[in-house]
Amino acid sequence: PQHKCRTQKGCPANHYTFRIVSGAANVVGPYICFEDEVLMSNVKNNIGRGLNIALVNGTNGQLLKVGSFDMYSG
Repeated sequence: PQHKCRTQKGCPANHYTFRIVSGAANVVGPYICFEDEVLMSNVKNNIGRGLNIALVNGTNGQLLKVGSFDMYSG
C-alpha cells in the first residue's frame, strides 16, 4: 500500500507523517516531506549548502518557514 511521503508504514492516528533524506555532498540534495507535501527539494529549488530546516506548526501542521544554515562558511 501507498503511505504518505513514501514511508514504509503508515503512522498512527493523531500523528504526523514525515520523511527526511540527507543529501550527498553537492551531487544529491536533501529532501523533506511532511504529510505528503514536499517542503524542500532540488525540484523546488529551495535548499542550500549546510543544514536545511523546515519549521512546521506542531498543532495544525502548517509550514511556517524553510531555510538553510551554511556551516562551512560560517
